Amino acid sequence: MDIAIIVGLDIISGIASLLLISAGLAVIFGMMKIINLAHGEFLMLGAYTTVLSVSAGVNIWLAMLVISPVVVGLFGVIVERCLIQFLYGRLVDTMLATWGLSLVIVGATTMIFGNTIVGVASPLGGFSVGQYQTSLYTPFLAVMAILLMVLIWAIMRFTRAGLIARAVMQNPEMAATLGVNPAKVYMATFGAGAAISGLAGGLLAPVAGIVPTMGAAYIAKAFITVVGGGTSILWGLISASGLFGFINQIAAFLTTPVFGEVILFISAVVLIRLLPLGISGKFFKGRL
Repeated sequence: MDIAIIVGLDIISGIASLLLISAGLAVIFGMMKIINLAHGEFLMLGAYTTVLSVSAGVNIWLAMLVISPVVVGLFGVIVERCLIQFLYGRLVDTMLATWGLSLVIVGATTMIFGNTIVGVASPLGGFSVGQYQTSLYTPFLAVMAILLMVLIWAIMRFTRAGLIARAVMQNPEMAATLGVNPAKVYMATFGAGAAISGLAGGLLAPVAGIVPTMGAAYIAKAFITVVGGGTSILWGLISASGLFGFINQIAAFLTTPVFGEVILFISAVVLIRLLPLGISGKFFKGRL
């Protein structure tokens, strides 16, 4: 019974992590059709912002939940204005540009802070399940993932900003004739996606290894989750995160974490082969 509870918590943690690391990419790729290969570095910048803020004496909750998303969101706006806005509709060029940007970010971070940096401890304690010890931070991440999904849904469904964003992504020419400035909407959307990535990086800082290249560990998982989810930004992300997170954790428990990652990617290939439009293309058509 105790081991079942621990495995259940691991599955919840895996699903929550996939939701968090993929949400920012789902906004940018799902809405703007921009393949941002620097997404992992946005996560890394969020983690570094949290670590540096805590080192400067800032409360860890303020660093994770406020400072990291604001800093990375502003950085995303700068990237969109200086780079991305010139590449809309040029898929290959966007991939090359963001890949180059990721190399620049990693190089600059390594040059300034070195290959390693002192991380932050988990702000919550642990608890016992029989003879096993686990952290309260695991259910906290799950709660934060749920709150993030609810927030994205509420903004996209009930606010004027969400309505305008969806209208511009579907038909920018028509939106422009109604007085909307598509360029500003693109800028705000990219910045929002970057801010969500910064939030995810900040939340993962206490449980992840903080190094300049840490983004490489997340970028592939984020892309297969978003692509496997399909065109529905929210329901596709939730369904793909749930499926892949479950498969990854169960496979890791039955074999090893390395084989768990391999099985995860194999399952993603099989899913995309069977459902080329993703899970939402088959089961959640027309959903947000």
